[in-house]
Amino acid sequence: MKIKSTKFRDLKVIYSEIHTDTRGFFREVFKKKKFNNKKFVFTCVSSSKKNVLRGMHLQTSFSQGKYLTVLKGEIFDVAIDLRKKSKTFGKHFKIKISDSNGTSLYIPPGFAHGFLGLKKENIISYHCTNYRSKKNEIGLLWNDKDLNIKWPITKPITSLKDKKNISFKDYMKKYG
Repeated sequence: MKIKSTKFRDLKVIYSEIHTDTRGFFREVFKKKKFNNKKFVFTCVSSSKKNVLRGMHLQTSFSQGKYLTVLKGEIFDVAIDLRKKSKTFGKHFKIKISDSNGTSLYIPPGFAHGFLGLKKENIISYHCTNYRSKKNEIGLLWNDKDLNIKWPITKPITSLKDKKNISFKDYMKKYG
């Protein structure tokens, strides 16, 4: 398992070896000793079809760090740095993560997060450092011009909730 730092403080890309044979494959996804200072309190799994975009989600209080792994499929993953004192505040990080490239991502607290499903079926596992706080959940518009994220498609499938997400300017007015 190799961990690569990014230009975003504490945002890490994790590369795992995939061992395959005629029976299938084996992959180590997480090692506590590599993330000993992180306390993950729960794990969840989501499934998304091709062209489904989930995000850009965050919690305004009780912020979550997320360790993200694709169990099946491939996603275009995006994290936006919303930590006010960060050198990369308002900038985004994007990466393709799949079941076949052995990549995971650790997103520290203070980021908005979202992804686009690229395969017919995409199953994602998240280890989170804080519990979900429904009353503190908000989202940023996935296609906000100020964020300038270059998504691989222009008309994704989104939830009704995500269609009501706010602009980055509105986020700054309220939380900046």
